[in-house]
Amino acid sequence: MKNNIMTENETFIYESIFNQVRMGFLSLDEIQENILEEIEDNEFADEISEEWAFDKIREEYQKLLAESKQWKSPTDTERLIRAFDELCDENILALHNAGYTTTDGEYEVVEVERELQENEVESDGYCFYHGQDLARAVAVEDSNLFIAFQKVDNSDDAVTIEVGKRVAEVLINNDFRIIWNGSAKTKIEIPGFRWQKIFDEDARDLQDYSEVVDRMLQ
Repeated sequence: MKNNIMTENETFIYESIFNQVRMGFLSLDEIQENILEEIEDNEFADEISEEWAFDKIREEYQKLLAESKQWKSPTDTERLIRAFDELCDENILALHNAGYTTTDGEYEVVEVERELQENEVESDGYCFYHGQDLARAVAVEDSNLFIAFQKVDNSDDAVTIEVGKRVAEVLINNDFRIIWNGSAKTKIEIPGFRWQKIFDEDARDLQDYSEVVDRMLQ
C-alpha cells in the first residue's frame, strides 16, 4: 500500500489542483484537462497517474463542498463582487481574476478599455486582482488579496493615487479592512481575505468582461 507522503512532483501537481478547485472558476472537467496537460508538460506521466490526479481533484472538491455548507453569507468573495460592481458603476473598471500576473492583468484592462472607448466611454481608472493574487487568497494560512489600480495611459502619480483612494473607499464601505500607504507604487492589500467560491455553471461568470463593459455603458 502506498504511503500518503507525496513526492515533490506530486506536491507540485496537488497545489495546482488545490488552487484550481478552490478558485471556483473552472468545472471539474476543465480542471481534469488542465491537470493532465500539466502532468504531460512537466513530464511527470511516469510518476503521476491520471487516476491519482482525478482522485485528488474529487477529494478537494468534496472537501470544499462540505466547507461551503458552513460559509456565512455574505462571504468575502460576495462582498468583493459587490464592491467591484459598485466601482464599475462609478466608472472604475474592475476586473476579477485578470490573467496570471500584473502584466497579464494590465493587458486585459487595456482590451476592455479599448472596447469602452469604441463606445465613446473612457474609464476614470481601473483595478484588478490576478491569478497569483487569488492563489494567496485561497491559501489555508495567512490568506490575503492584493488589488492593483491605475488609469490606462497615465503616468501622473497624483491621478493614480486618486484612483487608489476611490477603490479603497469602496472596499472599506463593503466592510473590508485594508492596508495601503497611499502611494501610487503600492497595491491595496485586504489582509485575512478568505476566497470562498464553488464552481456553478449557472452562476454569473466573473471573467465575462463583456458584462463589465455593458455595466459601464449603462
